[in-house]
Order: sequence, then C-alpha cells, then structure tokens
Amino acid sequence: MMPAEMYFREKIPVAILGATGAVGQRFVQLLAQHPWFEIKALAASERSAGKKYGDAVRWMLPTPIPPELAALEVQPCEPTLPCSLVFSGLDARVAGDVEKAFAQAGYMVVSNCHNHRMDPTVPLLIPEVNPSHLSLLSHQTTSGKIVTDPNCSVMGLAMALKPLYDLFGLEAVHVVTLQAISGAGYPGVPSLDILDNVIPYISGEEHKIETEPLKILGSPSEPASFKISAHCTRVPVTDGHTACLSFQLKKPATADQIIEAWKTFRSEPQTLRLPMAPEYPLHYFHEEAMPQPRLHRQLGQGMSVAIGRLRPCPLLGHKCVLLSHNTIRGAAGAAILNAELLVQKGLVRW
Repeated sequence: MMPAEMYFREKIPVAILGATGAVGQRFVQLLAQHPWFEIKALAASERSAGKKYGDAVRWMLPTPIPPELAALEVQPCEPTLPCSLVFSGLDARVAGDVEKAFAQAGYMVVSNCHNHRMDPTVPLLIPEVNPSHLSLLSHQTTSGKIVTDPNCSVMGLAMALKPLYDLFGLEAVHVVTLQAISGAGYPGVPSLDILDNVIPYISGEEHKIETEPLKILGSPSEPASFKISAHCTRVPVTDGHTACLSFQLKKPATADQIIEAWKTFRSEPQTLRLPMAPEYPLHYFHEEAMPQPRLHRQLGQGMSVAIGRLRPCPLLGHKCVLLSHNTIRGAAGAAILNAELLVQKGLVRW
C-alpha cells in the first residue's frame, strides 16, 4: 500500500469523457490543478470532436478555462486516449455502452453516470462510507474496470446516515429533497418553469434515492434492509441539494449522541489525507436556520456535508436537514476522490 502523502515524478495522465457538459466542466475545473492527475485528453460528442475545447464548450463556471486546456483538441469518446484512467461525465443515453467499451479496452473508468451503478460487480463508492466495496472489482471480467459514484442527492444522504447506521442501526428513512437546478445539466430546466416555482417531480430520482443507499450501506455481497421513502423536488437554487430527513433508529439514541456521531465521523480518506478529502466530512450546525445552500455549499471546498435542525420526529423519532454540493461532492469531486482511493490502493496503472 502506498504512503498517505504520495509524490510523483510525473502526474498520472487522465482523460475526461463528456468534457463539454456540466459535470465534465467540473472535472476540468477540479483536475486542472490536481496534485496527482494531469488532463491529457478531453473527449465529447461527434459535434464537438475536432474543435478546440475553448471553442466547443459553453463554459458555465466562474473560474476561467486554463489556456492549455482551452487549446486542447476535443477527441471522440473512443478507447484510444493516451492514458489508463478516464473520468466519465457522459450523458446517460450513451454512457453505458461507451464506458463498457473503455473497460473492455483496459481503462479504469471512474463514472458519475447512473448506468452501471446497480450492476452487482460495480462498486457504488463513497470512500468515507464503503471503501471495502472495491473488492467487487475482482468480479468484473473485463481487463479494465468501472467504478461509479452515487446519485447527487444520495451522496449527502448516505454520508449522513453512515455513522448512524453503524452505531445505532436504521429501521426507516423518509426524505424530501430540494434539488438545485444545476443538477439538471445544461440547458436544464426552462426559466419559465423554475422561476417562482417548485417542480415536484424529477424523472428517476425517487427510485435512485430509495435503492442506492441500500447498496452503499450494505456489505459488498448484500444490501442493507431498512426502508426508504423519497419525494424529490426541483427548486430555484443554483448549486446545493437540500434534504429534509426523518429517520427511525434500531437502538435508542439521544440528540447529543447523534450529533457527536456526525461530528466525530472520519474515515479512510481522512486517514490517508487524500487530496479531495475534506478534513471534516460532516459539519453540524446548532443555529436554527442552518444549513443554507448559499452559505454552506462550499464547506470543505464543496466536499463536506452540512447538517442541522436535529429535533424529535413524532413519526420516526428524529428529523434533520442536510445539504451537499451537487456538482462537487455529488458529482465530479466525488469521482475524483474515488480515483484517489483507487490510486492509493494500487488499482490504477500508469
């Protein structure tokens, strides 16, 4: 196993699939100055391939595109890229087949897409929560491998539930999400639909939230068995998914015990000091009106989960509010942290 702080004579070459999309842009932003990884190729659809990245992308982030990346020629999403590690922010309509082709060609595919999340041999990975699920990679028959991160709302939910599941057990969870418009990608939700409005339906989201945490919190061979009920809404917030959560524990616990479980939660990424790992994965706020997306989505450089308003629930016992950055911790940042763990475990060749 490699040491906690790793130094490379040369950075590990990587490529981004779907580099012009909303998640792809986050990958570019977060990887541009990464201490371990160097972007060697940007790949996208046929209509973008052959263009300079700066000409092909409609850049939506507040930081500028690094000039050396803006000048890169966009490649087609074909397994001929000059690296062995690729990050996928592809549209789900094409991601399944493209990612499989890269895995068959020997690439390590670290995906933000949902297509392979529930495959029994594919880790649905949150490094703080279920690093042991990397054992599933040995059951994949391709020369390369696929690792996924979860749905953007599942990310914050599973991280908040992890210490409670381990210490007290879970019987039931009810969650209502208030999901930011950036989660819909670009161009996303039409302004006349979302301004002055809440949309009480997001296609496919409720099923993901009711199933993915069970795979994540279970063992590599058997999912967890508690019940989850989800309502998903889209709200006029740019970034940051909020969730109103009620939960029933198997063992009794006081509010102080629950808050202490969140505050003291640390895991392998913190021990290993992985570059994308926040020092404090979970923050608890005692102030009544917190957390709020505008104030707290950038905690831990966007990689921490904010929790507040723990109070009694007359139905399930306890309820609270949580917040996580949907395009950093819930998407590109999570995938990069997954890749860092893969490198640290010696599972990436370069």
